[in-house]
Amino acid sequence: MGERWDRARVLALAPDASSLRAAQPLASGPSWLLTGTADGIAGKAADGAPDEAAGASALWGECVGSAATPYRTVVDLSGPAYRCSCPSRKFPCKHALALLLLWSDGVVAVGGGPPEWVRDWLASREAAAASAKDPQTPADPAAALRRAEQREARVAAGLTELDRWLCDQVRQGLAASQRSGYRHWDDIAARMVDAQASGLAERLRALAAVRYSGSGWETRLLEEYALLRLLATAGREQAALPRPLRDTVRSRVGFTVRQADVLAGATPVRDRWHVLAVRDLDQDRIRTRRVWLRGRDSGRPALILSFAALGQSLDDSLTVGTATDADLAFYPAAVPLRALVAARRHTCPAGPPPGSTIAGLLTGYAAALGQDPWLDTWPVVLQATPARAPVPGLHDAVGDAIPLHPGAGGCWPLFALSGGHPLTVAGEWTPRGLWPLTAWDEGGRVVPL
Repeated sequence: MGERWDRARVLALAPDASSLRAAQPLASGPSWLLTGTADGIAGKAADGAPDEAAGASALWGECVGSAATPYRTVVDLSGPAYRCSCPSRKFPCKHALALLLLWSDGVVAVGGGPPEWVRDWLASREAAAASAKDPQTPADPAAALRRAEQREARVAAGLTELDRWLCDQVRQGLAASQRSGYRHWDDIAARMVDAQASGLAERLRALAAVRYSGSGWETRLLEEYALLRLLATAGREQAALPRPLRDTVRSRVGFTVRQADVLAGATPVRDRWHVLAVRDLDQDRIRTRRVWLRGRDSGRPALILSFAALGQSLDDSLTVGTATDADLAFYPAAVPLRALVAARRHTCPAGPPPGSTIAGLLTGYAAALGQDPWLDTWPVVLQATPARAPVPGLHDAVGDAIPLHPGAGGCWPLFALSGGHPLTVAGEWTPRGLWPLTAWDEGGRVVPL
């Protein structure tokens, strides 16, 4: 079994405050009829016998509740992932949280054979993971090739239409855009969806809000038009681009790469990855979680994305303030940021990461922007002091300053934590300023913002 988690790490997994309140009384112990944990818990081999060579560390228990039979709860610690027979739709539910708290307190016994229902669930997880890593050959390769060629043709036609639309916007003038309703952008976005260029559709829908972004909206709208024109031109001329830039263009347009292909084609990068920040976004009934990492030895940034329908839980296996020894497989791109966790070993608490100066931040972002002109979010860690004047922002020891993103509001927790003293701050740098996500005070205490 890996290193036992502390209570703070367990409590950080709670999906909401009510789950947290309900879990802590259950962690007193009397409600649990059976608990256990062990290393190398395996499912079944092909012949039905236990497969002791494979498996994951897990803990399980049976908890007395309002049902006639005890609720069966199991946690796969390598995920973590949860399964409980209770009717709750929260992940983790209060029973899984309580079981983790019992384990954190050292109450759960180590060793012993797990029940059959635990083995069966872990076996199903292993089978699903193995299936995801194996690239599947299409049943009809010729038909798959025809579909791919048809999509390329649709996307090419969509790029030509977008280019014509953009020229019309500039010819008519930006004042016409200010008078237009949301449908003005929704219509062209819908045509990009029909052309199977979903990435372009997302960027177009976002333009409707630029008019309401405050002073200077005209400049920002024109910048977005210029970037879309550049993307449309690059998409039509992608055959002449270097392979990394071509991969970036196709990704921005809307072509996706299967996870199995990433895992099969990329050389994993092993490092101790510091979990810098987590940000959740809701869009079109889909929740997205962005987890920013940085390698301790390589200094390389990484972005782990997870998705879930509204009301469903997102991947919470990476906790801010910890470091994970893991292999990451990066998606192909001119600036490889997005990655998949190919293998994970152990996780431990970590102090604040080294912070750069503001000049270092801008230099790194400029270099990345030179390779990917459409890069609008860049992970940063700064050693700086929050300041309110002349606008809310940060300044470093040499006197350089940057503003906070207007969407971050006053960000009062950042100023309250600082009290006028320097902090280590991690967040997302954007063309409109810094979106702070995590801070470490002078004592090394981590505070998600």
